[in-house]
Amino acid sequence: MTIPSHARAVIIGGGVIGCSIAYHLGKLGWKDVILLERKQLTCGTTWHAAGLIAQLRATQNMTRLAKYSQELYFDLEQETGVATGFKRNGSITVALTDERMEELRRSAAMARAFGVEVDEILPDDITKRYPGLSLDNVVGGVWLPKDGQADPVNITQALAKGARNFGVKIIQGVKVTAINQADGRVSGVMTNEGPISADYVVNAGGMWAREIGAMAGVAVPLHACEHFYIVTEAIEGLTPNLPVLRVPDECAYYKEDAGKMLLGAFEPNSKPWGMDGIPEDFEFDSLPEDFDHFEPILERAVERLPALATAGIQTFFNGPESFTPDDRYILGEAPELKNFFVAAGFNSVGIQSAGGAGMALAEWMDTGNAPMDLWDVDIRRMMPFQANRTYLKTRVSETLGLLYADHFPYRQVESARDVRQSPLHDRLKTAGACFGETSGWERANWFLPQSEIAKGIAPAYEYSWKRQNWFDYSATEHRAVRKKVGMFDMSSFGKIKMVGKDAEAVLQIIAANDVAVAPGKIVYTQFLNEAGHIEADVTITRLSSDEFLIVTPAATIRRDLHWINGHIPDGAHAIAIDVTASESVLVVMGPEARDFLQPLIPQSLANEDFAFGTMQDIEIGYGVARAHRVTYVGELGWELYISADMSNHVFDAITARAKEHPLQLCGLHALDSCRIEKAFRHFGHDISNEDHVLEAGLGFAVKETKPTSKFGNMIGSDGVKAKRNEGLDRRLMQFRLKDPEPLLYHNEAILRDGEVIGFLTSGNYGHHLGGAIGLGYVACSDAGETAETQLQSHYQIDVAGQKVDADVSFKPMYDPKSEQVRM
Repeated sequence: MTIPSHARAVIIGGGVIGCSIAYHLGKLGWKDVILLERKQLTCGTTWHAAGLIAQLRATQNMTRLAKYSQELYFDLEQETGVATGFKRNGSITVALTDERMEELRRSAAMARAFGVEVDEILPDDITKRYPGLSLDNVVGGVWLPKDGQADPVNITQALAKGARNFGVKIIQGVKVTAINQADGRVSGVMTNEGPISADYVVNAGGMWAREIGAMAGVAVPLHACEHFYIVTEAIEGLTPNLPVLRVPDECAYYKEDAGKMLLGAFEPNSKPWGMDGIPEDFEFDSLPEDFDHFEPILERAVERLPALATAGIQTFFNGPESFTPDDRYILGEAPELKNFFVAAGFNSVGIQSAGGAGMALAEWMDTGNAPMDLWDVDIRRMMPFQANRTYLKTRVSETLGLLYADHFPYRQVESARDVRQSPLHDRLKTAGACFGETSGWERANWFLPQSEIAKGIAPAYEYSWKRQNWFDYSATEHRAVRKKVGMFDMSSFGKIKMVGKDAEAVLQIIAANDVAVAPGKIVYTQFLNEAGHIEADVTITRLSSDEFLIVTPAATIRRDLHWINGHIPDGAHAIAIDVTASESVLVVMGPEARDFLQPLIPQSLANEDFAFGTMQDIEIGYGVARAHRVTYVGELGWELYISADMSNHVFDAITARAKEHPLQLCGLHALDSCRIEKAFRHFGHDISNEDHVLEAGLGFAVKETKPTSKFGNMIGSDGVKAKRNEGLDRRLMQFRLKDPEPLLYHNEAILRDGEVIGFLTSGNYGHHLGGAIGLGYVACSDAGETAETQLQSHYQIDVAGQKVDADVSFKPMYDPKSEQVRM
């Protein structure tokens, strides 16, 4: 076989994802695109997928992509002449508990905010739409009329034909054996038929994607799990065209097709597969049956749908599908290698995701940046250690089952924990910390009082959609920060040092604010893209003439480092280094923070000696540290940056001081509830690369008129100037529920004068303000609508179907003049 010697893009993998990317690149006008499949199209996972097509996902943009997939599949047959088998027969999800029904009601409210048609239905309505279903223990459900099902193989073939029509070459029977690279960017692939040079390479290798990534030095954390379903023989009298049915409390889904029933499972304890590698000859293969593993699901299913009791089983199928550590797929340009893109790990939702994911990745490749906020699935959220085989095997044993588990707020994964720990971890544990996990970091989310520990109670979550068992403990922590003094361990902060004689000049083009400040000054700023939308939200502290410290959330460290490195001009004398693990961070906050800390620190903490927004080197105990006077809770306080080797000593010195002046240890839940009272933004929720910095209310942190750097203008300056001239299309507002009982999390629908106009980007309880607080964008009703006019409307928040009146504000409802932070 003769293969081309060069391509603009090489796509590795001929499943539904790879074919979608090929189709969309062709549609964008890309020439010289090649798709390579090691065996035959669809032969890995795609061919045995169940083909369920749902619209509603966990966030707005994931829903947008799923809706796009559905619309694409609906039109593909006419475009290509290949039948996709797509039909909109709707879907029903059934709740067997009040907690699950609360989840479904909240999902329905979210769906309406996202423009998805959905109805809550009662048990009688369920049987009308799904005759023969047992209603034992059924509380209710939701009905999505535009959901449906399709034939995965035919969808893939239709996408492949469409791609060929656009000029894409699809070559089967060719295996990629190496990824070539030069000067930090991909340069092509080596195959069993010879080399192909390429400007772009896409890893859409499905359950092989981890190994393909490893060829390029790129971490792609996914692992295959066994996935089970049965297909019955024809069932006499079965109602045709039944909706897709999901009964997550029984871990089961049902699909009727041609008078037969497919029953599949997402069991709580799954079976990882392929730990020692996938056989070279794997092609349209299945795995050994394990009826004992599937039997509990089948027994419940027979009770739920009695027609199954007499139905013969035509097929018992066990096939591998790839899962990721957090049940979200992996998309985007790898931070380790320029122009090497990944689309893999679709966690059993590949068919419904493929159309949208292919479109988004193709546009990302075409423009150089994600076309929408894709942080949910961005490869840069993943940490390199998460590609560890042993870690993955342990974690995916749990994550498959989490697809149908109760999606309680604050739910924590239980497997593969304690990988990354603060040096202070054991001391926090002794103090009663209940830990949560973010990017592998174990972080104290709340503290159980010692009086409860003495009773033999362990600090552990008891999940609910109502007030969880830690609610009052976190409220105590919150009030300590507001009234007295509290301390947080924030060692997981991402920390990036930018060093070099050109460090200032480089940061002047990357950062929106002016970083040409004196050593010791702290600058709050964003990184913007050309449109003026937010790519990062950070503080930058000038440590010396040629050294800066960039502090960012734990989850975004790889994203932000990738952004910085991608915008350091050629020839610049500057380097960015991840130094996160080198320092612990203790955050002491509250009106009494100065009184608490001053006896421990010989340097003066008085306002006139240590102003807000500055940093100083200090002595504390027998050690040294840097004290940064900033806040994310809206109070007087300092972040103490301590060399990791001295952090336990400093912690002990601080807690010894607590014997004379009480100090409350606080967790991340209290931090979040304090920040939302102060209306501080959270990247990934309230601000993203789809949100303009001015519409997010952060114009005060932008200096687009600052002096031009020797490397050019600030990125995004034109986008900011244009928005200032054109006016805002929407504004971020703060909401407080007037009823103190309901709770907010995020994605609840916002109603303006009775009409759904958006959704909350984040939510938490404001223990000081006395009600649940949310942030969300409100569109201007017409060009030039003023903030004052927006405030005059009547606002409500849809909380699980209940419309709750809300107060609104553009200024922070807590301390709007920021007097507390400067006291």
